[in-house]
Amino acid sequence: MCAIHQPNLFPRLSTLAKLFAADRWIVLDDVQFARRDYQHRTRLAALDAPARQQWLTLPTHLPKGRPTLVNQASLVEPRRSRRTVSLLVRQYYGCSRYWPAVREVLDVVLDRFENTDRVADVARTSTFALLAALGWSGEVLESSAIPTRQGRSERLADLAVATGSTHYLCGTGGLRYLDHHPFAAHGITVLPFHTPVDTGDRLWQWARRVSSLWALSETGPSELATRLAVERETHLLGDRA
Repeated sequence: MCAIHQPNLFPRLSTLAKLFAADRWIVLDDVQFARRDYQHRTRLAALDAPARQQWLTLPTHLPKGRPTLVNQASLVEPRRSRRTVSLLVRQYYGCSRYWPAVREVLDVVLDRFENTDRVADVARTSTFALLAALGWSGEVLESSAIPTRQGRSERLADLAVATGSTHYLCGTGGLRYLDHHPFAAHGITVLPFHTPVDTGDRLWQWARRVSSLWALSETGPSELATRLAVERETHLLGDRA
């Protein structure tokens, strides 16, 4: 199974769950950068009061203006952004009993600031660090390295085909526009992926809004990995049915 998703800065749990369920993550890094999306920002939620939130944003320069691709966007002030990330993550989650696990994720991201000025590099690193903390051992590839057609659905289908995927995990946003025909033409199953809603579960209540750092700080890596594994199996069983 493959998931295709843009690099997000400390992604939301809904996004992380989809990537965790996949065998490979194809980083969609050659599409237009969107300032209102999550490539360069994330919402941090207070540990004891997740409704209290704050944006963590990396000031970003788009060298080609609006047509700038995700992998072309650069950090305006890398050192200042590094300091902001360090201070805010520690401020919000430093008192968690699972802080050592969160700190490991944070340290990996802070190290990445030392050798890149690309927003996509930092965002991708933050996502992979979270996945690694949960024991995910899948494959990470970049869409910019894979030739594809231009159509929206055609591009995604071509990426799945080129990587030998048999299933494409599609989130709720993608399902609104996805054309299944390019996938069906190659025998690839489009598998809708969504996290639980309206269950009263505190973990999933904020899954589509705040950074996964909150969930990691709330439950710890072992419990969070177990919860995401359950979601993976739920979707696999649904496909087999």
